[in-house]
Amino acid sequence: MDEAARKELGFTARRSVLGDAHVDRAIANTTDFTAEFQDLITRYAWGEIWTRPGIDHTTRRLMVLSTMIALNREEEFMMHVRAAITHGVSRDLIKEVILQAAIYCGVPAANSAFHAASRVFKELDGA
Repeated sequence: MDEAARKELGFTARRSVLGDAHVDRAIANTTDFTAEFQDLITRYAWGEIWTRPGIDHTTRRLMVLSTMIALNREEEFMMHVRAAITHGVSRDLIKEVILQAAIYCGVPAANSAFHAASRVFKELDGA
């Protein structure tokens, strides 16, 4: 596959996972400084990894959530919680990921994740 095709596939996957509004904002906010990074993640994170057939999207979503907890990347965690809920991942399953992370990443990381997920749930519930 050539890089243009991989990029197009990446945009399709990225839109599927995060939604059109998020991707449109990312594109609109791209600057000369960030353009190469946006190209890189579109081609490789989205066009190469998220399109692989070996792991279904729900499992990939849960893996990303646990990774974001481990790395303490709250904004990315919240973005992926939002996307997971939008695509049918239950709050109970997200809770299980956070509880698992409490053991392997630490209680403070899980505590932060519960707070962040709760903020997303309130946002989605319109509260």
